[in-house]
Amino acid sequence: MLDYKLIEAFAKVVSEGGFERAARVLFITQSAVSQRIRQLEDQSGQLLLTRSSPPQPTDAGKALLKHYQQVKLLEDGLSTELTAAVEKGPTSLAIGINADSLASWFIDSIQPLMRQFNLLIDLRVDDQEQTHMFLRDGDVVGCISNESRAMQGCRVELLGVMTYRLLATPDFIDRWFADGLSLPAVEQAPAVIFNRNDRLHYRFLEQHLGGLPASLPCHHIPAPEQFLQVIAAGYSYGMVPDWQSVALRNSGELQEPLPGTALPVELYWHCWNLQSAPLQSFSEQLVRGAQQLLKN
Repeated sequence: MLDYKLIEAFAKVVSEGGFERAARVLFITQSAVSQRIRQLEDQSGQLLLTRSSPPQPTDAGKALLKHYQQVKLLEDGLSTELTAAVEKGPTSLAIGINADSLASWFIDSIQPLMRQFNLLIDLRVDDQEQTHMFLRDGDVVGCISNESRAMQGCRVELLGVMTYRLLATPDFIDRWFADGLSLPAVEQAPAVIFNRNDRLHYRFLEQHLGGLPASLPCHHIPAPEQFLQVIAAGYSYGMVPDWQSVALRNSGELQEPLPGTALPVELYWHCWNLQSAPLQSFSEQLVRGAQQLLKN
């Protein structure tokens, strides 16, 4: 029989990033938190938490954490059904999301739900090709990803399409791509990429140039506004979503080095396949809102 008081302490150490912070949230001493973790590991017969800074769950710890989060989500749903929302504490949903969705349509899509329910969202941000890893590892209950296949124990729904274009200023194009966009040219021109997990730029080059450059000089700027800023200032070129670039494209301040090569990226909502009222309500509103806001 699992002791959920012990598992709660384990979950708080992971989510809060340390024993001292977990103790503050649980209103117990740091020593008591450590004792609960040791007791849980003794009961399970294996190490659940690495004593790093911050502490990280082991593979066994991730499995236990995922189970705990699923049970807690179901309990929150039952509590919502049995009591008035004002009488219970807020429900927290950990969500994996790509930065461009967060910067554009996401908050607008869930506004009706945020007004209606006592809901907290805990967002984990990464590239859309990486967010489903959060779900796989049990770090989140749902994620927005470009992966179309549902993972085991999860369901998936199409949200819509976000279109990207490779853009640069006219001066940048004249300087670096005077003879056209080519593999030798991109080996010299400074690009900008969101982070080291972002493969969108590479996908575009491989699709339109027939291969990848031997090297790609690039900035890494994991912030949509500053990402666009270094392109608009003429320092680099990169993949920009249409919602962010439309005014600059219409004015001619940004152009495509390879015209007519927009790259559509389908976005999907993945979440645990649980009969949880908070998760179901969130999923329904998110899908409905996204399908309206992401219409082409």
